[in-house]
Amino acid sequence: MGAPRIAVAVVTMGNRPAEVDALLESVAKQDLAPARIVIVGNGCPLPDFAERLALPGAVTLLELDENLGCPGGRNQALARLREFGDVDVVVELDDDGLLVDADVLRRVRDLFAADPKLGIVGFRIADEHGETQQRHVPRVGASDPMRGGYVTGFLGGGHGLRTAMLDEIGDWPAEFFFAHEETDLAWRAADAGWRILYAPELLLQHPKTSPARHAIYYRVNARNRVWLVRRRLPLPLIPVHLGIWMLLTLVRTRSGPGLRAWFGGFVEGLREPAGERRPMRWRTVWRLARLGRPPVI
Repeated sequence: MGAPRIAVAVVTMGNRPAEVDALLESVAKQDLAPARIVIVGNGCPLPDFAERLALPGAVTLLELDENLGCPGGRNQALARLREFGDVDVVVELDDDGLLVDADVLRRVRDLFAADPKLGIVGFRIADEHGETQQRHVPRVGASDPMRGGYVTGFLGGGHGLRTAMLDEIGDWPAEFFFAHEETDLAWRAADAGWRILYAPELLLQHPKTSPARHAIYYRVNARNRVWLVRRRLPLPLIPVHLGIWMLLTLVRTRSGPGLRAWFGGFVEGLREPAGERRPMRWRTVWRLARLGRPPVI
């Protein structure tokens, strides 16, 4: 097989025009040009980036009539790339991120070329001061953000996905809209035998943020967690996982309205259909545990 062909996909709601310009300029400066760039306007119009910026490769703009959420918007980009049929790896980047180094796409290509069972590569996320928030390190506890290796999950802000893996396991869970969609995808990948690599040398600069900045965070976070375990965990592990996270939420959350919204979302997750139930095998549970994160924490 030849070197994997790389595409870049960016989803934006149109509220960060300067950041999107800066991100695309950093893509244009890569020493390996992507074969394709797809930019999705998630319920918003898009400027003609190809005219305004000197972008490499073929540029496709998709303007969606409504905001489908991050996973739904990314699925639209994947569907269009599938129609073209000439891409092996899709690098998805947050619209307020920045590729500081010029060799990121080349490194991504080389990692996928070296391991045919590598399905997902997760980037390191750091702010402009080089600091990585602990929640952005895909390991339990106070883990060193510079320690790479195989892990059980990845970061939505910057990552690469092998298209052959997606063809096998399916795309993003669009109904999640926001929160836990990466875990759903990662668990399906692991259950199908694909490897997930955290590669800290792949840096996406991203402003320091809190997920609670989104008005829907508490409700959707709880709802999606319930959906996630109903879809993907063996039955005995579902109450264990939810019990642990209920306790953690009670300990961590200082907002009364936030807690009420969280428990409202929790009940919604129990009442509403969660989608197709395809629980992981017990050997996958053991594999995730050996990698340092059993699927109950």
